[in-house]
Amino acid sequence: MTFKMIFSDIDGTLLTSEHRISPKTKQAILACKERHIPFILVSARMPDGISPIQKQLAIHDPMVCYGGALIVNEGDIGHPLLNISMDPDLVTRFDQLKCNRFPDICFSAYSINSWLVPEPENKWIRQEQEIAGTALQVFDFETGNPVPPVNKVLCMGNPDQITALENLLVERQTEATFYKSKPTYLEITDKKATKAFALDFLTKRLGIRREETMAFGDNYNDIEMLRFAGKGLAMGNAPEGVKEAADDVTSSNNQDGIAAALKKFGVI
Repeated sequence: MTFKMIFSDIDGTLLTSEHRISPKTKQAILACKERHIPFILVSARMPDGISPIQKQLAIHDPMVCYGGALIVNEGDIGHPLLNISMDPDLVTRFDQLKCNRFPDICFSAYSINSWLVPEPENKWIRQEQEIAGTALQVFDFETGNPVPPVNKVLCMGNPDQITALENLLVERQTEATFYKSKPTYLEITDKKATKAFALDFLTKRLGIRREETMAFGDNYNDIEMLRFAGKGLAMGNAPEGVKEAADDVTSSNNQDGIAAALKKFGVI
């Protein structure tokens, strides 16, 4: 099979545990570029959290943001290729639920390329800012001001509380896509917004068959993407459940797993 499009998660997949791109992985991605094979970054991050990585890699392919809720071209964020926003009433209800039942959980939301934060000095906000390097905008969800279109809600907190919140959303059959991107993070988007939906959108837009795609991921929120792609590769550092859902397993993010698989399957 000839692969004509590559999709990759960022954190834990493309980036090492030190949040860096290894020289070998970068070289492999540049080899894809030379062969005119799009290398699409797929992440729960906002556009400003993905753009610096694109620049490091010298690629200019569309970016899949917020787990599939937003697809934009670099330099043209104001004109999204795909923009799925949440029901404003649902966003407000999430904030109220957090305040009433889980006051220690940190609540924030993302709108296109803005990170809306009620408590900018919160330790969780500072931690996320250090990882993603994105700017924030102070916004109070409880003032009654109109909530702008929200692509993603992010709840951060201790693992037991995040699990309790997730279980409550399941119990209430909440009409949204929600998943833990790590034990301390619960990410919430519109029900239609998934990484697999984004892959389907881009393959159809660019006229590439599903079987001609390859995807890399390391966590449970990547499973649908790995199953959608013609060849779904789990990283060596992925949990067993993710590995079992993939077509194959490559080496870890710290061992140039992307480069190894691209060579193994003849992409480069």
